[in-house]
Amino acid sequence: MKCRPYHHGDLRTALLVRAEQALQEKGPSALSLRELARDIGVSPAAPSRHFKSKQALLDALALQGFDRLAAALISARTEAGESFAERLTLIARAYTEFAAANPALLELMYSVKHDPTASPELAKASQHLPALADQLIEDGQRRGEVREGPADEISLPVVAALHGYATLAIVEGVPADRIERGLEDMVAFVLRGCAP
Repeated sequence: MKCRPYHHGDLRTALLVRAEQALQEKGPSALSLRELARDIGVSPAAPSRHFKSKQALLDALALQGFDRLAAALISARTEAGESFAERLTLIARAYTEFAAANPALLELMYSVKHDPTASPELAKASQHLPALADQLIEDGQRRGEVREGPADEISLPVVAALHGYATLAIVEGVPADRIERGLEDMVAFVLRGCAP
């Protein structure tokens, strides 16, 4: 029997990287801490130093996903010009690209955030997109490009349209050759709904 080491240079990171790969390959139900330990080459007990359970690992993956998504959306907003239309377009594109590159992770993110046992940290991270959408609406209102009203009430359908479109795109509900055109149509639809 081969003896595997307990220690690893950065076991937490290695577990998260391998877990995300396994998530993409097999889905969350097939993830196993013992199998991840074997894949990385450490003892079966080693992962428990960082993740007390499989759910703790899934929560950490979701948290990491929300952080990466927020960074991509903030970067898109920063790169955009001042207009509401340009900001919305780049944010929508960044969200759709993240979803296309990380379909299993996105699904995990939105499933674990509704778990009543989700950590406060995870619950907070899941609010990045709604908070960004509220800011986008408020900026548009200040510029006279978005109708008046409570920002959170206007941003809810914006987030729903964005997430819905991205979800359709990743489950092949939109033909690959029409994704870009569909994104433009979705943005135009949202712009009409937000117009003063």
